[in-house]
Amino acid sequence: MLPQQQDIIYNLGIDIGSTTIKAIIIDADKQVLFKEYRRHNADIVTSGRLILNKILESFDGCKFRVTLTGSVGMGYAERLGYRFVQEVIAAVEVIHQKYPDVHTLIDMGGEDSKMIFFEDGKIPDIRMNGSCAGGTGAFIDQTALLLNTTTQVLDTLASNADTIYPIASRCGVFSKTDIQNLISRGAGKNNIAASMFHAVALQVIASLSRGMDIKQKVFFCGGPFAYLPELKKHFEKVLDIKEEDTILPEAPQFIPALGCALLSMQNEQVVDSSQLYYALHFNDIKLYTKNTLPPLFNTKEEYDYWKENQQIKKIPTSTPTDTDRYFLGIDSGSTTTKIIIINDKKEIIYSSYNHNNGDSYNTFKNAIDQIPKNIKSLKISGSCVTGYGENLLKAAYDLDYNIVETMAHFTAAREINPEVSFILDIGGQDMKAIFVENGSIKRIEINEACSSGCGSFIETFANILGIKVADFAYKACSADHPYDLGTRCTVFMNSKVKQAMREGAQIEDIAAGLSISVIKNCLYKMLKLHNISELGKNIIVQGGTFRNSSVIRALEMETKSNVQISDIPELMGAYGAAIYARNKTINHE
Repeated sequence: MLPQQQDIIYNLGIDIGSTTIKAIIIDADKQVLFKEYRRHNADIVTSGRLILNKILESFDGCKFRVTLTGSVGMGYAERLGYRFVQEVIAAVEVIHQKYPDVHTLIDMGGEDSKMIFFEDGKIPDIRMNGSCAGGTGAFIDQTALLLNTTTQVLDTLASNADTIYPIASRCGVFSKTDIQNLISRGAGKNNIAASMFHAVALQVIASLSRGMDIKQKVFFCGGPFAYLPELKKHFEKVLDIKEEDTILPEAPQFIPALGCALLSMQNEQVVDSSQLYYALHFNDIKLYTKNTLPPLFNTKEEYDYWKENQQIKKIPTSTPTDTDRYFLGIDSGSTTTKIIIINDKKEIIYSSYNHNNGDSYNTFKNAIDQIPKNIKSLKISGSCVTGYGENLLKAAYDLDYNIVETMAHFTAAREINPEVSFILDIGGQDMKAIFVENGSIKRIEINEACSSGCGSFIETFANILGIKVADFAYKACSADHPYDLGTRCTVFMNSKVKQAMREGAQIEDIAAGLSISVIKNCLYKMLKLHNISELGKNIIVQGGTFRNSSVIRALEMETKSNVQISDIPELMGAYGAAIYARNKTINHE
């Protein structure tokens, strides 16, 4: 506990970034007296309050000069009337005052990266990544999710690597493809982790240096360097420098906040702890409603009524008997493996749904091993596989048939409604749209390099917002002012989410905005629809994404149509494959 000295003025720097809040307090001698780092999960008000309470425990009754920075900090600085500086300006101040022998600064944050070149007598040359999030902390987080691990475990894995593979770090979409190919080829997770760190280092250095010599000493800062020592080693390898040629400060994630604290010493504005208490509670910040959309539901009662009257088709189930024949359907997707066994009547007797955890082959093997003995003992008369791993599994297990995903989903959709006119399937990393006319497929559209609007897109943002995917829908459906996030790629959407946070949007409003964005992205960006009537009157949706009722509601509002769905939307590919195996077997008899 510091003494209550009201005549002393402390200097407070606050960095509100896209994922975290950092705060530092220094005294007149530039000594750090307090620092706090917290993930805000888009709830900046609560996180700011928790940090503030810690400050007031030791500094109650004191006075402060305050400066803010960060991608989200600008909006709050404007509303609170405090000084704001850009992150790079704050970082430059730290180098000038504390590390004069540094010639190159490399900073990596959650969604951005920077490189600053220092030369005596010259203005620092500042380089920043543009619209691409490749080579950032978010890119590393996405790789960890793909490998079903944490970033800390990635670091441990990378330390035991013996091979570096080429991975495209310029975009999360392309990197996922490269990583999945490595997984299917049996590459070890340790080598994949190290290859990803190496790719990040190459991306940052190549995209930001752009012909400039990276001279020693090199200063590393930002959260990823604070927690991932192997990442820094890969930068040293790519730059061909030794550890003694680099500087990693004690708390590299606090550098912009420290720069703000140093710059605060120049401020004329001084606030006491009571004013700080009021301001950092953000009590005067109101929701900015310029960029809002109509709510998905006007009242809770409307939502409850909608839930009770949803058009959900229940797929029949049954228990096995000695007289039935059975057919196996498998959907080996990019992120999950689904298995369904049906009888002659197309009734499901068994189903399973498993995340691949980066290994579709062994996920299927384990799923087969986990089938109950009474089911496993049944004779399978026909089998069919579809999805990302169809060729691998068909060859490895000598399955009878394989079928393209679109045909599997079309086959399953006709079980819900034989008059289906349009099928929309949204999976973990892909979208498929099937236009049907007179009972036949007329046109198929599949997303190519862009993964915005897919299941992983929503999962990523649910993680950013700090909520479970299951809770995402409820929050979205209860939003009063859904934020209009547009129809853009994941990288640009990150910027829109940050803008929404700066403007005081609530988590519910951002979640609803994302649900609406998923649908608009599909209809107008992927399908490039000019007229909603192209979809017809019998719309069926499939894929685990449609477990999220807010996405279904957004589609209904956009198309002004009732949307049909089964009670197993995430299993419809496997169900269609099982029906295909049944039909082919019967036809060959």
